[in-house]
Amino acid sequence: MLAHGELLLATHFCHAGELAVVQVLEDRRLLQQIQVHADEAIGRRREGQVKPWVTWADLLTALRLPLAAAFPFVHRPAAQLGLVAAAAASDFFDGMLARRLGESRAGAVLDPTADKIFMAAAFVTVARADLLHPLEIAGVLSRDIVATLGYVGAWLLRHPMTLPARAGGKAVTVLQLLTLVACIVASPHVRSIAWATTAVGLYAIWDYGRAAARVNAQR
Repeated sequence: MLAHGELLLATHFCHAGELAVVQVLEDRRLLQQIQVHADEAIGRRREGQVKPWVTWADLLTALRLPLAAAFPFVHRPAAQLGLVAAAAASDFFDGMLARRLGESRAGAVLDPTADKIFMAAAFVTVARADLLHPLEIAGVLSRDIVATLGYVGAWLLRHPMTLPARAGGKAVTVLQLLTLVACIVASPHVRSIAWATTAVGLYAIWDYGRAAARVNAQR
């Protein structure tokens, strides 16, 4: 407080984080105007933190859906490998774009959904070669199966939850792609890769379950 009723007041203005020291006379109207400016600045800062619905990364993610639809109709191994490579590139670059441009609300659901649809379509197609037993394919896709059931259950109970990608989940995706490639080229090591994928998938299920339990405990 200064002489003659003058007051030094630190407040937020238009740009978030910017402080201005203003000499203010004892005038209620002026103080109210300052408060309005501060509220507007805080509101703009909060609006800037809201995730957009869709970004360019989501367009790359969505490319995996037509690739999944096309896979059952492609029979040449070289063409199937091309589809797998395109799906892997889509998964890699959409993640890179999301980290650079920011995540979207749609991407949190679209990305894992596109992954699961592509993997399901691809493995159902290569299952015709009988290189893996149906139970082995189910093991390779166990993480996706459990994640889908968990999401549906949470939605029915009206407790939706979105968990960020974890190391175990990323490792499963890479191993699933390797298993898929091994099936396409009829590798003699396809069963070993499939069992390794199943083991990592079971770990990922446990890891995501633990993370979900922590989120529920904090609610």
